[in-house]
Parts: sequence; C-alpha cells; structure tokens
Amino acid sequence: MTESQKLYTRMRLWEFPDQYVIEPTDATPGPCLSISRVDASLNLIEEVTRSDVSETFTIFGIAGMLKLFAGSYLIAITECECVGSYLGHPFYKVTSLKVFPCDHSLKNSPAEQKKMETEFSALLKVAEKTPGLYFSYHVNITLSAQRLHELSDETRLLPLWRQRNVLPQAEPRFLWNNYMLEVLIDNKLDPFSLPIIQGSFQSFQAAIGKNVIDVTLIARRCTRRSGTRMWRRGADSDGYVANYVESEQIITSNGYTASFVQVRGSIPLIWDQIVNLTYKPKFEILRLEDAPRVIERHFLDIRKRYGNVLAVDLVNKHGGEGRLSEKFADAMQHISGDDVRYLHFDFHQICGHVHFERLSILYEQIEDFLVKNRYLLLNEKGEKVEVQTGVVRSNCIDCLDRTNVTQSMIGRKMLESQLRRLGLFDAEETINSHPNFDDSFKILWANHGDEISIQYSGTPALKGDFVRRGKRTFQGILNDGRNSLMRYYLNNFCDGTKQDAIDLLQGHYIVSASRDMMPTSQKGGIEAIASFRLAMALVMTGLFFTMMSLRRGHYDFWNVLSSIMWASMSLAVAIVVKANGRVFCNRPSLHKPPR
Repeated sequence: MTESQKLYTRMRLWEFPDQYVIEPTDATPGPCLSISRVDASLNLIEEVTRSDVSETFTIFGIAGMLKLFAGSYLIAITECECVGSYLGHPFYKVTSLKVFPCDHSLKNSPAEQKKMETEFSALLKVAEKTPGLYFSYHVNITLSAQRLHELSDETRLLPLWRQRNVLPQAEPRFLWNNYMLEVLIDNKLDPFSLPIIQGSFQSFQAAIGKNVIDVTLIARRCTRRSGTRMWRRGADSDGYVANYVESEQIITSNGYTASFVQVRGSIPLIWDQIVNLTYKPKFEILRLEDAPRVIERHFLDIRKRYGNVLAVDLVNKHGGEGRLSEKFADAMQHISGDDVRYLHFDFHQICGHVHFERLSILYEQIEDFLVKNRYLLLNEKGEKVEVQTGVVRSNCIDCLDRTNVTQSMIGRKMLESQLRRLGLFDAEETINSHPNFDDSFKILWANHGDEISIQYSGTPALKGDFVRRGKRTFQGILNDGRNSLMRYYLNNFCDGTKQDAIDLLQGHYIVSASRDMMPTSQKGGIEAIASFRLAMALVMTGLFFTMMSLRRGHYDFWNVLSSIMWASMSLAVAIVVKANGRVFCNRPSLHKPPR
C-alpha cells in the first residue's frame, strides 16, 4: 500500500515569552513552526534560538488551533500509546492533551473579555480530558478498510487530511479535529496536520488449531451532532443524528482480510429530553411535520455511503419510547423499499433484563439481509473477493446498552460466517466451541461498548456483564444500578459544561450577548453546602447499606428504615439544590441549542 506524505511523529515544543516553537525531532527533516503568543500568527523558521526559554515539552502531534473571541489556543498531544495496528500500520491512543494559550494580547483588554477568556479556559480544561481519541501517522483511520481499499494510489500519496476531501470514499464527519485543523491547513502545514478520530480501538490475537487470527474492532464517532447523552438527542434538520458511530470489525488470517461494518445512531426525528432532575425526562417530539424530510435526508446519506440499509429499532413498544418508535415507523413508510427496510424489535419485551439469548429471534429476521449484503474480503494479494453492499443501522434510545448487546451478537454471527468462508471453521462450528477465543471476543465487544458509552453518557455501558460473560450476573445488575445513578448525576449537573467544551472544539458554540459569568451571590446555611455531589454520596451510602443487608439475607425493619432515611436525606438535599438555582450548573451560557 502506498503511503501518504509523512507526518512528524515526535516534536519538541519550546515555550518562549513571545512565541511557541515546535521543532521536529524524529528522523524526518523539516523547518520549525513558530506560533506567536501575541496574535497566534504562524511562520516556518529554520532553527530555534534557545535563549529565554521558559519550558520545553515533548509532543507527539498537533490536534489543531482554536481562534476564539478571547484569544487563540494551541492544542497538542503530550502523551500517547500504541494500542495495535490498523491494516499493518501502528494505531495510537491519545493519553494526554495540553492546551497552550496564545493570549498575551488580552493583558490590557476590557474586563468582560478577560471574564470570557476565563470561561473559555475552564471549558478547555474539560476539553483536555476528552476520552477515546486515536490517530495514525501512516494511514487514514477515518476510512473503513473497504473505502480505504477503493482509494487510488494517487490519492494515497496526498496528506491524510486531504484524503477527507476525495469523495465518495472519505469521511470528514469522523475527523474529530476537523475544525481545529483549519488554521494549519490554511497555512499549508501538512506535516503538522494530524487527523484524529474519537471512538474506540480494541484487538486480540488467538489461535484456532495452527491458524493465527487477529481480530480488531474500531469505532468512529461522527462529529456532525456530537455531544452528551441528554444534551444531544435525535436529529437536526439536515438529518444528522446524535451518537452516530460506525463500528468496523476486522479479521486477518493467513494473508486474508475481512471487514464488516455496522452503524448506530439516535432515532432520526427532531426530538429532545430536557434535564429537569427527574430520573427519565419526558420525550418531546419537535416539528413532527418535518419528520419525513429529516428521515429521508438521513437515510439518503447512509445509502450513498453504505448501500442498502436495514434499520433495527430496539426501543419499547409502549410509553414514551413507544410514541417515538411509532412516529419513526410512520415516517419510514415513505422511504421503505428494496434498498431501505425498517424492523422493530422490542428488546425489553422479548429479552427482559436477563434473557438476552432471545436475540436469536432478531437474528432469524435479519439473517437474509446479512447474507445478501456480505462483507469485505481481500485475498493474499490484496484483491477484492467480496464487498459489503449494505449496512445494519441499530438504535435504542441512547444507542448504547441495548444497541451494543445487539451489535455484538451480529458481529459474532458475521465473524463465524467469515471463519467458515476461510476454512477455519466447520459448517456447524461456532465461537462458543473455542473458550479462549470466545472470552476474548466477549471482552472485545464489552470494552468497545464501554468506551463509546463513556464518551456519550459518562459511564460504562449497562448490560455489559452479558456482553463480557455471556450471561447476566448479580454483580452486573448492581453495576447497572450504580452507573444509572451516576448517569443521572452527570446528565443534570456536569454534562452541560461538557457539552459546551465539545461545541467549543467543534466550532458549534455561540456566546450570549449578556450573561452572568459567576454566581451573583452566595447563600448561607445549608444552601452554602448543598450540592448534588452530597446528594449522590448519601444515595450511594444508602444503596451500599441496602445491598449489604440484602446480600446477608437480613431484611429486618431497621435496615430498611435506615435506607429510607438515607434516601430521604438525599432527596431533601436535591430539593434544596433545585430551590436555590444550582441545577444543571445554571444551564451553560455557551450552549448552542439543537437545530
């Protein structure tokens, strides 16, 4: 495979009073990049003058630059680790980002602008902790193996960021730092322009007889409607949906490569859930008259990129979820045909909370689609033997827990089909018949689901014990309860700020004309110490004592009473928090409402 223009893989960042200088230190020769700390202007220089150096940092890539009203910021990768390989090329995970401000011009600026800069800086501190970022210096990881294989040799010689503009193969939507790279691209700084995706990378190697098999699972998160669980729901008017993720499962063995792609994404209607301290806020369907047009745009885009589409809707048939599903199904009638199918499967009604093996019922309904649309298969010479001509699009409400269980089942079935095609499995042989391989495959998908879930909800996926162990466990149910409580806390009290940080990095933020930067007054008494962290601590303490008593078989009156008391105290604190206006961190001032 022909490699693209080389990127710098290791650099030294020199911090001077008036500028940053980035010096390539790998084997690739090239000029240094100077970034002014006064006006953020960029220039190439031949060497570093090392007098008046404040500090030096080793960096492994530049994520990009942000030019904001309150100044400019350089974002660099200060730590990373190699987590595996993608089609023979090293694949890296970002373990530490650092923001370098270029804000010296603000020293004599008005107080309001300085306040704005303080607020931006706080959001960028949140952005530094962005999870699940990955990159490669040598291959375009925004592309699936099938689309990468379709690139011409001439295209592969282009810088990685330029391959995003070669249609229809490229996927700019999966380029996490698309907006931040614009400044570098405009200045033709190709060797410094490192494409990054947000998602997941998991892999393992196993042996079946004398055959060695490498299995890789990659997630690519779309940036068009990125955000957090309760703050980004449904679709926008262009048909882009929240929590849209492409998952690609790749195996290599004996020179052959097989790739299978699935996607997930929020129900493509314009709908929302406004956080209001209730455990499950009401679903609100907006602009229902636009539903057919939004859904048509959404599926037209998927068809262009993947071919045939099977939409598997896993939500409940009744209640608020049922109303969403009903409107989804109604709108799908207008576009359903040979190339687009809709299937509703009430996951909770059929599988309950423990009988996930009943997903076999779903597989029987979609098997014909999977067999017909196949997967990518390359032989020892890298020639195409099969291509994937369609995709399964799965959704529940969050597109996390039920969706991950379902996608792992589909991934398992397709892997077994591929191994039979390669002659590694007999006609009736399954992954279950190889315990070590089976365990590794379960862990692969469980970790995949956890990483996607942490990015959207802040916690690992629910129902992960089934994906990880093949059955529901008491400990898994307890973990689900704990993670559900944590999601409630994060959704109501932290995710608004996190949403602002995401919008800032993606160029989607807005600034209110007038707003209070800080609380205007401080309350006394219990209001001064009330916070949902305190409420959560009380809830978790009560839950701990309740679980301890249940595990020991003590159902006595005093244990139950103490748990009720803890819960009552927690509720009281939460009410105080709400009454004193400290809910949702006062709903972020930079948040851009969903379109």
